[in-house]
Amino acid sequence: MIQFLCGIDEAGRGPLAGPVYAAAVILGDGFPVEILDDSKKLSEKKRLAAEKLIKERALAWGIGFATHEEIDSINILQASLTAMARAFENMTQKMSADALSGISCIVDGTFCPEVPVPCRCEPKADGNYPCVMAASILAKNERDRVMCEYDALYPQYGYKKHKGYPTKAHKEACREFGPSPIQRLSFKI
Repeated sequence: MIQFLCGIDEAGRGPLAGPVYAAAVILGDGFPVEILDDSKKLSEKKRLAAEKLIKERALAWGIGFATHEEIDSINILQASLTAMARAFENMTQKMSADALSGISCIVDGTFCPEVPVPCRCEPKADGNYPCVMAASILAKNERDRVMCEYDALYPQYGYKKHKGYPTKAHKEACREFGPSPIQRLSFKI
């Protein structure tokens, strides 16, 4: 019998550099869902506040990622699905087999990762299901933090500002300095 709905979403499919991140979240009854939305619709301040509550009050959550090398090797779709499967695995590592058997997943998008529970995908789920909204927030915040760390290592690329997305400034930096050490070489600049 399905008792828990796990939301799964990713962040970072479109950038030219860096990893793709995903999160898996199970929210319990009484979670203040009014603070949630698709991460793209929330300010950084609201995302960070929501993340704190998600991590404190969710029944379970996990984060996973796939590196820029994996993206180049297996393509961005497969890397995104890999990150999602890793997020689910990280979430369930401490769960019993009984608890695991009560989970089903809803994934934002049109493809489902390989997870050992029933899973369905739905475009725009990150705007319709609180658990997917929560996953969207965790994935985006974690990826943004990592890209700021890369900015400290490679400041000439401006990762703190654009997070690796294909902005004019990012493309110009790549032309001037060449690809960064975290560049997705399979992506056209």
